[in-house]
Amino acid sequence: MAARTAAQEERRRQILDAAVRAFAKNGYHACRVSDIAEEAGVAYGLVYHYFESKDAVLEAIFREMWGMMVGAINAVESLDESSREQLRKACAIVLRTWRDYPDVVRVLVREVARSGEQLQREVEEIAHAFLALQRIVERGQEQGEFRRELSPRLAAWIVYGALEEILTGWVLGRLPGSEDDIRDAEQAVVGILCDGLVSR
Repeated sequence: MAARTAAQEERRRQILDAAVRAFAKNGYHACRVSDIAEEAGVAYGLVYHYFESKDAVLEAIFREMWGMMVGAINAVESLDESSREQLRKACAIVLRTWRDYPDVVRVLVREVARSGEQLQREVEEIAHAFLALQRIVERGQEQGEFRRELSPRLAAWIVYGALEEILTGWVLGRLPGSEDDIRDAEQAVVGILCDGLVSR
């Protein structure tokens, strides 16, 4: 039973990875289930054995990536570091998905973040990321690192919005996306949020 379950999980992963490549290459709407099957090297019907529809495949991609990121951000919260450093590390986790999973980021930016209907279905997953960022800001306020009069909720939205737009810029080719650019971006987001643009 365990061997069969492991084999099934491996086949499901094979199909998901193929779907990411197919969606990134052809676009979600132009891609057919048969394209996913061909990319995975499996029979057409096998895709439906693991996923009810093409929408279900996209949803699985979204949930896996966001689940991984939210788990990593939650782990950052438990570190014995300043709130500013926790915020920087949380930003780094999100931005470095471009380096580690570029095709997944392309799919999420093009097909999920820009699709109101799909985004509405996944808003609960995204809310977990907002709450983690909000808790980091709240902790910084409690410890006197961050200004208390600012809304932690709005600060979390500002951080998330900046990260999303940077990833979108990399996907669309409007911004460079080298390793140095990723490091500069995480520093810039945290620096502007914590210190502002005014020269001291």
